[in-house]
Amino acid sequence: MDILTLVDVVKTYDKHTAVNRVSFNVPAGAIFGLLGPNGAGKTSLIRIITTITRADSGQVFLDGEALNSRHPEMIGYMPEERGLYKKMKVGEQLVYLAQLKGLSAAEAKKALGEWVERFEISSWWNKKVEELSKGMQQKIQFISTVVHKPRLLILDEPFSGLDPINSNLIKSEIHELNRQGISIIFSTHRMEQVEEICEEIVLINKGQNVLQGKVKDIKHAHKDNLFHIGFEGNLPVGLLDGLELVQQSAESVTVKLPDASHSNPLLRHWIDQGIRIHSFHEILPSLNEIFIKRVEDSNLAG
Repeated sequence: MDILTLVDVVKTYDKHTAVNRVSFNVPAGAIFGLLGPNGAGKTSLIRIITTITRADSGQVFLDGEALNSRHPEMIGYMPEERGLYKKMKVGEQLVYLAQLKGLSAAEAKKALGEWVERFEISSWWNKKVEELSKGMQQKIQFISTVVHKPRLLILDEPFSGLDPINSNLIKSEIHELNRQGISIIFSTHRMEQVEEICEEIVLINKGQNVLQGKVKDIKHAHKDNLFHIGFEGNLPVGLLDGLELVQQSAESVTVKLPDASHSNPLLRHWIDQGIRIHSFHEILPSLNEIFIKRVEDSNLAG
């Protein structure tokens, strides 16, 4: 079951096509990465999903139902450009924003009380937003995004401006919300965060799908059969005949094999030669390397 489905979505602004027949599915309960370089069309897609704007054509379904005016209450969206009112007090603003998402004042205060206690920020309740640091404001923005327990949570660069301690706090809360059944779309330029957090991704470039799938499957699909082997002993002359030696040191080598199935015969041969193997692992490309290559290929093709 998918929480979100996009089918051939198109969005144009004047003569510029920001989204060009984009289709993808977000599985229910997943942490899903929406990726792409600046200007790729990610923000335009998010605005369509959150009903801020409408698609020119195509279809969007939330939890199996065509997107409609009731759905914003089921969505939590934290944009990269934060939208807090600087002159309002923190508590007043959080209650107001929660009411916009369908909570009564009493429900909002109860839910917010639990969040501010969890984040240990009760002393901020009567402070104006402008008195808080950027990181503190971001924590307030996060609470306002999740307080109504959305079915779908969209986070655009949620760790921007946060120190490592608060980044880990927000990361922990993201995983906890996901464990509670909330589906999450995570948009960022930080590929190492995507590898750590996301199960599946879609890569958008120039308004079009470039790549989609599970992170582990994508990495395996783009591998180059590179292996790093740590050893003790002397490599016999000609041991690497027919193989590509990528890197060598006194106690390790990196080799490229014609096929991953050649790894076991290679190891058996080394062991028969009296070489002691103490480490062996396949080197998979990072998501950042795949991202750069696919965007470059897409740009050349376009």
